[in-house]
Amino acid sequence: MKKNKEQRTTKNPQPAKKQPLWEDDWLMEDSEPTEITLRFSPTAWAKLLYFRDKSDNEVGGFGITDPDDLLFVEDFVIVKQEVTSISVKFDDEAVGEFFDAQVDLGRKPEQFARIWLHSHPGDSPEPSETDEKTFARVFGSCQWAAMVIVAQDDSRYARLSFNVGPGGQLLIPAAVDYSRAFGSSDHNSWDAEYAANVRAVKWLDELAPNETRFRPDEPQDFALPHDLLDRFEHLEPAQRQLILDELADRPELWDEEEVILL
Repeated sequence: MKKNKEQRTTKNPQPAKKQPLWEDDWLMEDSEPTEITLRFSPTAWAKLLYFRDKSDNEVGGFGITDPDDLLFVEDFVIVKQEVTSISVKFDDEAVGEFFDAQVDLGRKPEQFARIWLHSHPGDSPEPSETDEKTFARVFGSCQWAAMVIVAQDDSRYARLSFNVGPGGQLLIPAAVDYSRAFGSSDHNSWDAEYAANVRAVKWLDELAPNETRFRPDEPQDFALPHDLLDRFEHLEPAQRQLILDELADRPELWDEEEVILL
């Protein structure tokens, strides 16, 4: 995937100029172009990958950034969520509590509520249709926001969106910045954070009861959720296989009397 390779940068990027995002000089036509790069501290990046590798499911959270450099992610924080191999669903109350706690720490929303990070268990970091809808719905009213996805093979996708003035979106590189000070890993604390917040659910359990249950004697009344097949078609082959394997392991979903042995 050529686009993903172009987004990768060396592990030791040159120290970047601070990018406050709200100074207009780097957007003006007569100004010198500024390379926009989303940078991570090694510790924040390691934590994101550590959570990604905890299971075959997605996991999501928020990037905590430097107040003077809003595109430098100092930490990755998760909230209560339900995850499957193809989705992440945050608990609304937990998100509210997270926001309140960050404000109590003296942080502004642009430091903790503008960079949405999540993983894909397959080898493609490309956003799904569900990702796009979530990004538009949750972050569409923000002045700016970034969606970042890291896949199992470490390929990454980062897109910066502006929702003020004429608006616009652009793909940006995402790199680990070793030029900044960073702390060590803390697996015990990370394990506790993950266990307290991440609940894995079966992919089929995502669907509402009225979407998955129907009377076998009335097949004409059965209809798939409107975007189910579309979501399935947009998955990576490995993700589709995970779903098919799960279906194969759920014999209770099938009417054994209807099975015909060939």
